Amino acid sequence: MSESNSTPRHHKPKPLAPVDFANFPGGADPARVSEAAHLAAQALVHHGRESTDPEVTRRLVELADQQGLEAVAEMWAESPARSLPGALWRLYALRTSIQQNPERMASFYAAGKDVAQVSKVVAGVAEPLGADEVRTMADTILSGAFEGDFDVALERFAAFCRVVALGQTNHADSSEASDANRATMLTRNARQLVRTAEDLEHSAAAWRRGELD
Repeated sequence: MSESNSTPRHHKPKPLAPVDFANFPGGADPARVSEAAHLAAQALVHHGRESTDPEVTRRLVELADQQGLEAVAEMWAESPARSLPGALWRLYALRTSIQQNPERMASFYAAGKDVAQVSKVVAGVAEPLGADEVRTMADTILSGAFEGDFDVALERFAAFCRVVALGQTNHADSSEASDANRATMLTRNARQLVRTAEDLEHSAAAWRRGELD
């Protein structure tokens, strides 16, 4: 489900801090924390999608850079995976992981892309593949969450996860004889990425139905 912007509006994004909603007198009430996490996620997505200012989008994309991934995690990491705050947390965590080690992500992606042809097309990483292309893809997808169709952004990152998971599996197979521990770690990571992909795909379908909150 996409939204139209008939009247351009320009706003300066308000920095989000966990203290704004996660700390309550006498300790955090889980129900209130959950409600606040959902409200914060809804406000951020609405704020980004109602603005036509590219600077607003840039600042939202770089939220984890500005606030720290730990702050974003404190806001949303405990939310259900198949919810708006849970989906946002996965988008930001994936972007941060890519930005921190784009060469490794590009290597995994390259190892999986020829097998996962459909997911490769959906993810939309530019060729020839390299670290810069993977970094650009991550920023483009997260920008699309605020400027384009939110469900498409979720599905593109889900497709990226599926390709990288296949690449990790291929690397695990190659490492099995020489480094069993690395092979086990890569296989575990690949399974987690597939679960992340499934959660993002479910969230995308819920968004199209108007049921992602």
